[in-house]
Amino acid sequence: MRPFLLFLGLLSGFPATAQIYKYTDAAGNTAYSNQPPDGVSAQTVDLPPLNSVDRQPPNEPPAPTPIRNREQINSTYETLELTGVPNDGALRANNGTFTVNVLIKPRLQGSHLFRLLLDEQPYGQPGNVPSLQLVNIDRGLHRLAVQVIDGDTVIQQSPTVTFTLQRVHKR
Repeated sequence: MRPFLLFLGLLSGFPATAQIYKYTDAAGNTAYSNQPPDGVSAQTVDLPPLNSVDRQPPNEPPAPTPIRNREQINSTYETLELTGVPNDGALRANNGTFTVNVLIKPRLQGSHLFRLLLDEQPYGQPGNVPSLQLVNIDRGLHRLAVQVIDGDTVIQQSPTVTFTLQRVHKR
């Protein structure tokens, strides 16, 4: 089996127009070669055409499905908001790490997950735990919100909270 695999490996290096010959050697083994052996009856091997794949440019990530209409949103969760972040205030976190909590009523349903948005971009991995940690966030003005998602569909989004993160400035 190994000689056959070696043979296949060698075949992959040959140009598509190379001819392959199959014959039986003196020991009775089937052998393959790119040149017909002298004094031995050899058959040409018809190989299927090589597969090729055209390189595709990278695709943009799919945009999340837009939020459903307001009637559907309001009927899903009566309360969805972030707690533990001062609204329009300052938050002190010297290492840039802090935790926010999600207040949601009723409880998170079925396959729904929380997705945190930091400065209107997804932050971290979606999950079902209503306590979300942010790590090593730069000091300055930030916006936070949480979404309830089902796959790529945004079910509902909390109001956005704007705050200033204060960190120790190292010189």
